[in-house]
Amino acid sequence: MNHLVKFAAVVSFALLASTGAQAQDCPVSTTEPFDLTEADIASIYACIGDRMVEGYTKGGDMVAKNYRNWTVSGTRHGVAGAHGNRLLLTYANDIAAEQYLKFAEEDVVMPVGARLAKESIKINKKKNAAVVGPLFLMTKLAAGASPETADWLYGGIQPNGKPMKFKQSFCHDCHMSWEEQDYLAYPLEDVRVSN
Repeated sequence: MNHLVKFAAVVSFALLASTGAQAQDCPVSTTEPFDLTEADIASIYACIGDRMVEGYTKGGDMVAKNYRNWTVSGTRHGVAGAHGNRLLLTYANDIAAEQYLKFAEEDVVMPVGARLAKESIKINKKKNAAVVGPLFLMTKLAAGASPETADWLYGGIQPNGKPMKFKQSFCHDCHMSWEEQDYLAYPLEDVRVSN
């Protein structure tokens, strides 16, 4: 009887370990992000969504803990060319939401304290699976606080909760393309929430 109990414990542990390993992989039907269907993206998010917040919050960052309570700007994650062809979904805090969700293309001025958090999911072609990408952050600072970035502070949180390290110009040089939109890119039109 004692051997049966030990055997059952070993089998249970092996099943849990294998389930845990499988739970870490979110298989994809294609490794080309632009070829993913809405159903593919929904399946990926169902697999990975909870893990995103779990990872981002490991470092204790308050934005990582709260951004999912902000206003979401898309109906689902969408693929754009920016951010390494990742699946992206942007959340806007209360200060940013009204202006950001207008998706205006000219004369945009975001209020001081506006914050955006952009979840990302990367398709790992070697593993043929979706993995958690960084949480990209933008914060509008007071006028004159950072003239070289038009008063935007760029940041990011890695999937393990650690802050990303990069030069502000790395992000801002790309965001220069959207000067009339106060340097903001928007979700693709087919996934934008209607306001």
